[in-house]
Amino acid sequence: MKKHMIEISNMTKSFGENTAVDRLTLNVAQGEFFCFLGPNGAGKTTTIKVLTGLLYPTSGEVKIDGLDMKKDHVSVKKIMSYIPDFPYIFEKLTGREFLEFVARMYDVPPELSEERIQEYLKMFSLTDRADHLMEDYSHGMRQKIVISAAMIHDPKLIIVDEPMVGLDPKGIRQVKDLFKQKTKEGGCVFMSTHILSMAEELADRIGIIHQGRLVALGTRDEILARAEHKKDFEEIFMALSDETES
Repeated sequence: MKKHMIEISNMTKSFGENTAVDRLTLNVAQGEFFCFLGPNGAGKTTTIKVLTGLLYPTSGEVKIDGLDMKKDHVSVKKIMSYIPDFPYIFEKLTGREFLEFVARMYDVPPELSEERIQEYLKMFSLTDRADHLMEDYSHGMRQKIVISAAMIHDPKLIIVDEPMVGLDPKGIRQVKDLFKQKTKEGGCVFMSTHILSMAEELADRIGIIHQGRLVALGTRDEILARAEHKKDFEEIFMALSDETES
């Protein structure tokens, strides 16, 4: 049995009278590609912010690789990466300088750092622009640099929020392959996305959240089997949202 990389136990996150995530319990294993789906405002981003330590839960418990996120947040952040939907960068650095900065922050040895930087620059066809200031990069180039930076310390867990925004078809394929390879090597990917077809293609398991509650969990086929009268995954997703609203 695989060890749990993510353990969320009865987690609630409230903002005043608004409950963004309501008693969520969810485990994600090592080597698993997990996709988190839900309509806008369902609680996906709030869950991700709790997982990454950007927010603390109102109640409940979150563990990453057996470590308590509240008590051991520094140790947890050393073994994870977070890729947001909008890339945050230092525009006055070059792409190479930014990757070197992140590598030093994670104490990656210089020789290994240089090797990985060259690998990702080549992978994403950024070698020719590596020494240009990132303020001149397109959105897609910035996203590729951020994804490269997230991989530079070989994290055990990658948490991703809509990673394909702004990428061209080749870049999307490269990122998919990169994440799948990571899970094959025993890493874990937790990805939030609105693209149902991507979840169907990539995910080992899928969780659907709506109005802060987990309304479906399982493999694609398991979720389809529980709603035999529905024609496809999109129809199931829409029906779950409609039912919980009513």
